[in-house]
Amino acid sequence: MQNGKLMPFAALVTATLFSIAAQAQNPLVSPESQRRAKELLRKMTVDEKVGQLNQSSGIVMPGFVDQKPDDMIAKGEVGSILWLNNTKEINRLQHIAVDQSRLHIPILFAFDVIHGWRTVFPVPLAMASSWDPSVEEAAQKEAGEDARAAGIRWTFTPMVDIARDSRWGRIMEGAGEDPYLGSAMARAQVYGFQGKSLGPDSELVSVKHFAGYGAAEGGRDYDSSYIPEVLMQNVYLKPFHAAEQAGAGNFMSAYMDLNDVPATGNRWLLTDVLRKDWGFQGFVVSDAFAVASLQVHGFAADPADAALKAINAGLNMDMASLTYTHNLAKLVAEGKVSEATLDKAVLPILAIKYQLGLFDHPYVDDTKTDAVLDRPEGLALERKIAARSMVLLRNENHTLPLTTSAKKIAVIGPLADSIHDIEGGWTVEGLFGGPAKSHPVTVLATLKSRYGANAEITFVPGPQLSRVFPSMLDALTGVKQVPPPTEAEKADWINKTKAATADADLVIAVMGEAASMSGEAASQASMALPGIQQEMLETAVASGKPVVLVLENGRPLDITWASEHVPAILEAWYPGTEGGNAVADVLFGDVNPGGKLPVSWARSVGQEPLYYNHNLTHEPEDRPTFTSRYWDVESKPLYVFGYGLSYTSFNFSNLRLSHDHIRASESTEVSVDVTNTGSVAGDAVAELYIHQRAGSASRPVRQLEGFERVTLKPGETQTVKFTLGKDELEFWSPQTKAWGVEPGAFDVWAGGDSKASLNTLLTVTQ
Repeated sequence: MQNGKLMPFAALVTATLFSIAAQAQNPLVSPESQRRAKELLRKMTVDEKVGQLNQSSGIVMPGFVDQKPDDMIAKGEVGSILWLNNTKEINRLQHIAVDQSRLHIPILFAFDVIHGWRTVFPVPLAMASSWDPSVEEAAQKEAGEDARAAGIRWTFTPMVDIARDSRWGRIMEGAGEDPYLGSAMARAQVYGFQGKSLGPDSELVSVKHFAGYGAAEGGRDYDSSYIPEVLMQNVYLKPFHAAEQAGAGNFMSAYMDLNDVPATGNRWLLTDVLRKDWGFQGFVVSDAFAVASLQVHGFAADPADAALKAINAGLNMDMASLTYTHNLAKLVAEGKVSEATLDKAVLPILAIKYQLGLFDHPYVDDTKTDAVLDRPEGLALERKIAARSMVLLRNENHTLPLTTSAKKIAVIGPLADSIHDIEGGWTVEGLFGGPAKSHPVTVLATLKSRYGANAEITFVPGPQLSRVFPSMLDALTGVKQVPPPTEAEKADWINKTKAATADADLVIAVMGEAASMSGEAASQASMALPGIQQEMLETAVASGKPVVLVLENGRPLDITWASEHVPAILEAWYPGTEGGNAVADVLFGDVNPGGKLPVSWARSVGQEPLYYNHNLTHEPEDRPTFTSRYWDVESKPLYVFGYGLSYTSFNFSNLRLSHDHIRASESTEVSVDVTNTGSVAGDAVAELYIHQRAGSASRPVRQLEGFERVTLKPGETQTVKFTLGKDELEFWSPQTKAWGVEPGAFDVWAGGDSKASLNTLLTVTQ
């Protein structure tokens, strides 16, 4: 330390020693797996080594993949297979590898098991809304068991990209905008899939997309990201580092340019940060066709140059582009790639295959697959997690919870009875033309069951939702686009809505986005409710009847009008297979909603990108002289980060520190009392925020550094405790170019969202 600042060289030495110690204490693979991998590597030809770096498609996709990989597998030219979810076909290809290839090396089968298999859990953004890492861990443990039962040993998840712009379609696959919350959810997913250590009962994860993918310009998927190193270190890299520290065995490189260097050929990312700074021991796979795309970027001159730059940057495996297959052996023969570099790329792949037990048990017992995938306890867990992930945004005049006393209910909206949308995107079964055996429960189906014969339910879906451009998966699988409704059709649906709501005692609107409207290649320029949903909603409100809006979506949408006119709004996200039952559990009060927003909810698209942990300006928002950064709309979000209502109320009090003066090397315990001041039991999320008042760099107005979800009975008080120490107080300074805790004054807040007012002061000395 010098003048309270950790010097760069000292920081480098400390990081290196920590990395070495971490590797010694927590090796990713056992010494035996490492020994067997090295022994096998010595027997391999250059072509066989290159084969282990090739991930091939298990299916034919016209325009992308022309033939099945049988012949290549037999020659030892394939190390991994993706996009195949047929268990019998997985076994068939595995037999080719084990029975026919010279060295009998098994295939590592991979798929995008993002949030479940046959039992589909809520999308990751929804599970992050639980503010309960055990939710993600439990869901992904179940998903991993299902995947293994179907023959998949490697999943392309978790996606831990920080997303500060809701226009970006893949925001639904992550944990939102905050690095602390994102890190907690990243660790939980690694533990869920892999366990606390990698072994035969693990599902190998792929932490993606490394790194900065969520900062694409304009929220446009695949576009370039320009992120200064201070933001990379303090924000975008943090969840990745958390996943690596949790033992993740694989990382996936991102598609986009990062500061003009494509991530798939970015040595700073793949070698300097991931391996040298963090001590990562696993392997890195590209995103689909990303090695070949290095030429498209204008980064590589030709496919050979793309292969050269990717492997020298630290990329182990080429996903589906065959660029390594066609070029690496020649590059080795020419001396442009050393065989030592090739060996270094192959070794961790072989070691992980041994660690997963693939050499000993390469096949899956397909007679037991359905029994695992149909486990009733999986559906019960999904229903519980879905309800726990929902966020109550508005509840004027105690509109919720509902009773079954209403005799006439109008249910409106295109998502109320859509089994294709309630589970959200990236479901496994049914993808690429395969059979879908899940039975999603819609909100309409559950409402009919709840009300039974005692009530009359009228359903007005409105026109099907349609995109201007087809979704990526629809284009690949040949799904035809839904044409937008004509003006006459729109008018007819509005008239039907008017008639149904005028005759109802209660209106339940289930609206949002079709599943194809969120996800990869699903960025959008507008946050408005698609189609004529807004007009239908306004018609329902004009009826004068109580209206409840249930949102099914993968990102915040423009609901500013609804926030002023609709008395109750429940954010259900894409809640999964049991989604309809979970929504009803919350609507009728069987479950008291306790979810919180993992994103700042914008009033309009013009506010994006929007996030709570921004820096102060010379004219902060809380000054009396401040009006607005925009002259036409308030600058504050519609709903702040960490926001969420309950059917009860909570009070936060008695914020205190065990020590209000500490040294930079010490820590203090923060305590806050949380009281349920309402009449029913409910969940509160205690959130801890800090702000460093001065230092070598400006710091965010607030940053989350602790949270805990607790269940309280009416009148019950619980003391929640957090630790503030090095991990919470340090940051990477653009001045010192190092991590460190700087002496000074720190504001500490605790409460129920990022605008918490309960405050105290911590002083840190050198």
